[in-house]
Amino acid sequence: MRILVVNSGSSSIKFSMFASAAGVSEPGVVYDGELKGIGEAEAKVELHGADGAGFGPAGADPGKGRAAGTSAEAIRGILEIVSGPEMPEVQAVGYRVVHPGAKLEGHQRITAEVLRDLEEAVAFAPLHDPAVIDVIRAGMAKFPEVPHYACFDTVFHRTMPLEATTYPLPEEVRAEGVRRYGFHGLSCESIVRQMRGAGELPKRMVIAHLGSGCSVTAVVEGCSVDTSMGMTPTGGVVMGTRPGDLDPGVVLYLLRRQEVGAVETMLNHEAGMVGLSGMANDVKEVRAAAAKGDEKARLALKVFTRSVTKVTGGYAWLMGGLDALVFSGGIGEHDPLTRAEVLAGLQGMGVVVDENLNAAKGSEVRLVSASESATKIFVVPAQEDLMIAVHVDEMVRTGK
Repeated sequence: MRILVVNSGSSSIKFSMFASAAGVSEPGVVYDGELKGIGEAEAKVELHGADGAGFGPAGADPGKGRAAGTSAEAIRGILEIVSGPEMPEVQAVGYRVVHPGAKLEGHQRITAEVLRDLEEAVAFAPLHDPAVIDVIRAGMAKFPEVPHYACFDTVFHRTMPLEATTYPLPEEVRAEGVRRYGFHGLSCESIVRQMRGAGELPKRMVIAHLGSGCSVTAVVEGCSVDTSMGMTPTGGVVMGTRPGDLDPGVVLYLLRRQEVGAVETMLNHEAGMVGLSGMANDVKEVRAAAAKGDEKARLALKVFTRSVTKVTGGYAWLMGGLDALVFSGGIGEHDPLTRAEVLAGLQGMGVVVDENLNAAKGSEVRLVSASESATKIFVVPAQEDLMIAVHVDEMVRTGK
């Protein structure tokens, strides 16, 4: 079974193909790629085989002159690439969908009814779901004979207890599906899977998925019991362009000053570290400025890492202790300074990082805590696309 996985974001679309076979523990990568620069005159497409080398016809440049001014143009470009005569045949397609809304629950095959429910779910995730719905419709039109599946970022968090998901709001509001869903679930699930495979799955674990979007999740025996994001991916800890949790009065104040659309744009695109630093959404750039004495950049980093430390410490208390802390996501995996700054605030709990291990690079599950640390600290790559392929493979084989 050859499974195409599409993982779409606001400025890029990742895509990959996995192949599964009877008797093989998990699908293997055939190729992976990414189209970057949506909204620009030309987009850059990177395409690599399982060994990291270039993939496709010799000498081909899949990104040359490719228009991607809109998400529709971007997905058309990707579908053109993956359906080329030199490419492996697509036999199933899986999509990462951020929010299922109030009606949909588990990962599932996409039908006309599911698409209607996803359209309704746009009210819960107007930043993410409209683009992925466009991608799904384009994919189903391109490959009408193969099954298509939606894999939701919220499913991993369905194990959270009611007291963790319930907002203290009137019953009629909660009945509309207003609750805490949690996100980055595919990433968290992949981390649990990798930790278990490495023989390192602890009883009480916190996963800090830190990238442009950031979340912190409390995990007990492999199951989510609480997470920082709420009904939407805007809440929780401070992020690249999103503020995380705010006093509701702040939102009301902003709504008295300007239109809803302007406030929504501010909270999703102009807040967070971008709003604090006045710089681009690039932690490397912010760190470089902070190193040169830029006070706004320094404050942005302190607010960001403090928010992660605070939630991590709270979850450690909630779980009665912390056996392991895992960093993942673009920043969590690749920025040792962020890890060190988050961990500095946890020293009172006996958390100690090994500076040399923390500074080293790697692509597998790796331990970066000192031998005397009361809590193990790991860096683990997020494998969202693989998790989608695993779920699609299971749904195709079982028909569930």
